[in-house]
Amino acid sequence: VQLQASGGGLVQPGGSLRLSCVVTGFTLDRPAIGWFRQAPGKEREGVSCLSTLNDITHYSDSVKGQFTVSRDAAKNTVYLQMDNLRPKDTAVYYCGADLSHSSSYALCNSHPSTWGQGTQVTVSS
Repeated sequence: VQLQASGGGLVQPGGSLRLSCVVTGFTLDRPAIGWFRQAPGKEREGVSCLSTLNDITHYSDSVKGQFTVSRDAAKNTVYLQMDNLRPKDTAVYYCGADLSHSSSYALCNSHPSTWGQGTQVTVSS
């Protein structure tokens, strides 16, 4: 089981980025999967999670209306579209999954059983 995140980079305030997480070893038809971030000196937080069983999403209050999580089951890939980025969104972003349940809310509020490596997102002018 592997999760491979990519798509991070440097973007100006107000810009957009799309992160991708390619998964191997399982299919996106049941587990909960999502995106987490960790800024310097802060705890890791779940920001956008998706149930691949029923497509129910959960977003943290800090990104609601700004980020969108989605999947392409045929490509075994989960995306995070991030719009109107601000300096406070600067962090290392990780994708995580839990193969034991399908709850997007539970995933975002817990520690996933499976992590990918992080991708750095820096929002700065």
